[in-house]
Amino acid sequence: MEQIWDHLENLTDAGSIISKGGFFLLVIVIFAETGLFFGFFLPGDYLLFLAGLLCATGVLQIHISVLVISLIIAGILGNYTGYWFGYRTGPVLFKRNESIFFKKRYVTMAEEYYKKYGGMALVLGRFLPIIRTFAPIFAGVVRLNIRKFSLYNVIGSVCWVTILTLVGYYLGRKYPEEIKYYLKYVVLGLIVITALPLIITFIKRRFVKAGVGK
Repeated sequence: MEQIWDHLENLTDAGSIISKGGFFLLVIVIFAETGLFFGFFLPGDYLLFLAGLLCATGVLQIHISVLVISLIIAGILGNYTGYWFGYRTGPVLFKRNESIFFKKRYVTMAEEYYKKYGGMALVLGRFLPIIRTFAPIFAGVVRLNIRKFSLYNVIGSVCWVTILTLVGYYLGRKYPEEIKYYLKYVVLGLIVITALPLIITFIKRRFVKAGVGK
């Protein structure tokens, strides 16, 4: 448990994040997680929240409007990249050999989510780890109309970035001192909330398989 807290403290160390690239690193991470299949492990939700918080407290010296617009554009371009990758690879993607950066079950998970919500998976999926990485890729595999994809892509990126970034910004402006002491708990709560739908889905799938097996 102590190691987990140490890890969270490292994640919430604003100085280390800024020293590794600051604003440009944030943009690159958001781009990678929303379209590159190996970006599924990146902490997009946390970084958006932290970006707003650091902007509010003056650690990240950039205007909030510039920050939000830049991250929205990064999210949009990331999804277009994912769509293009899925469009080019097609069904062959399901036959790709697994590696540390690629898991077939993630593509399957995105497929099931896409079949359930259709194009809205590109909006709702923005708030779910793994889904936000593979949903645009699967949209490319099924060759979703580019106009529809563009609409969902823009709406999803705007909602995801503005909500999480501005929540962090608001808390940073409202509670500039208190947030330093409770940040690790806020981050932990954010991780649990965003991961909960995937955990529930995983448990349901396990029960279904167990039922089929019987």
